[in-house]
Amino acid sequence: MYRQLDASKIVLTAQTLRNRVAERFPESGLSKVAAEVQSVAQEAVERLQWIKKPQKGLRFGVYLLMAGVLAVLFMLLGSLERPNWKEPGNFIQVLEAGLSAMFFIGASVLFLLTWEGRIKRTKALRAIHELRAMSHIVDMHQLTKDPDALRLGRGDTASSPVRTLTAPLLSRYLDYCSEMLSLISKIAALYAQGLEDPVVLSAVDDVEDLSAELSQRIWQKITILDSIKSRESGSAGTIQAGSWP
Repeated sequence: MYRQLDASKIVLTAQTLRNRVAERFPESGLSKVAAEVQSVAQEAVERLQWIKKPQKGLRFGVYLLMAGVLAVLFMLLGSLERPNWKEPGNFIQVLEAGLSAMFFIGASVLFLLTWEGRIKRTKALRAIHELRAMSHIVDMHQLTKDPDALRLGRGDTASSPVRTLTAPLLSRYLDYCSEMLSLISKIAALYAQGLEDPVVLSAVDDVEDLSAELSQRIWQKITILDSIKSRESGSAGTIQAGSWP
């Protein structure tokens, strides 16, 4: 039970996170991103079911093509005249032609046998690339959420972003961003669990590393925010409410 990721639990967690963000920040861009994360989690379940399911129609077509290739080969061999094996030149020519034919036929058979796996890999990689892009989208939403902006006299310009979040709301906003990044990495891990492919595993590792790096930046902001709130609490007796040292 605790040795594999449960896709249904991940979908449920994504749905709960979407509700939390929508209740705390209704009609915000972050709530729309949370809804998209839930949608991607549900799509991942459907894609994994397709990936794990044997594609019987494709396999039948592959076997049919392989049979056709072998049939053509035997027909060609039957139509050739038998060479004079006593002459060394004829033997070398036949051996060279036979090895070349075996190489190309073997490559064709290998291509056909791995066709299904490559189709599934492409489908998984396309989904993982979407998750990588979503990680950057979450990072863009927290990009302007600067804890130092809570200080008075910060010297905003006409192009400075409008910041209306209080310290508690800003802390919750950053927490939600970090949770979304963690969920995105877990959704990506589902594809590595459902498809044992080194290319897919490498792509999943990249998404996990990216999410962890972006989450670390967010927690640096949370640490700074906690420090500012601690300083505010310590100086509450000497500073007017709402001001910062």
